[in-house]
Amino acid sequence: MEKDTLEIQHLTAADYRETSFEKVILPLGSLESHGPHMPFATDALTAWLLARDLAARVERTAVLPAVPYGMSEHYRDFPFTVSLRFETETAIIRDILESLWRERVYKVFILNGHDGNIAPIEVAARTIKVEHPEMRIVSLGAWWETLSDLLPADFFEVWGGLGHGGEGELSMGLALFPELCRPELARGTVPDRLPPYAEVKWLFKELTDSGASGDPTRATREKGLQMREVLVGALVKVFSHLDACDWDYRSGNVRTGAGNEL
Repeated sequence: MEKDTLEIQHLTAADYRETSFEKVILPLGSLESHGPHMPFATDALTAWLLARDLAARVERTAVLPAVPYGMSEHYRDFPFTVSLRFETETAIIRDILESLWRERVYKVFILNGHDGNIAPIEVAARTIKVEHPEMRIVSLGAWWETLSDLLPADFFEVWGGLGHGGEGELSMGLALFPELCRPELARGTVPDRLPPYAEVKWLFKELTDSGASGDPTRATREKGLQMREVLVGALVKVFSHLDACDWDYRSGNVRTGAGNEL
């Protein structure tokens, strides 16, 4: 195996002294069904490979090993789901952040690939931030939603590209790990009875019988390559913005009204 200095798990203590980093990216994933056309590790692989793309373009940044399991209880009716409890996922994220604080790595970007991890990220990160105010924790909770602001309105063909194993996710998979995907088997369901504005706390079996939602038959590698470049480019801008102020994002002068300064 060839050593890759982007990957913290490849480094020795001597390597770390010679090529120390100041920022880390933590990829979070899951192990669960994404229909007949995508691998169980889709979320972890996507987060990890995007994290590598990002670290390669941002100085003094390295990637932690992806957490391969997530809180996936709402997908458990489809094989092969290995889920952590909400409390366990929260504790894992919190313990990783605590370990980084102990190692004096205070700049952390969490790149999440799975919807069930969003709430645990919030609880764990807020808790660590209160306990260690010097920590700078930034996260992207749902890359699949971020893309809607970065791509033309007509880029996706069905349901805005959304869906578990849908048009957007399969397109990204075809760009990142095409050898693991089976697009010829793609099928899914576009939920048509969800209410506007409010969020339904569903079990996935209530939305689809295939283990996938959205319309993955519209996915292409060409779409995925464009999605990958646009998303990573946007995240590079996030890092550039943070690095420009050394991740000190506090406002210089906070005004509460005309002539009033704190």
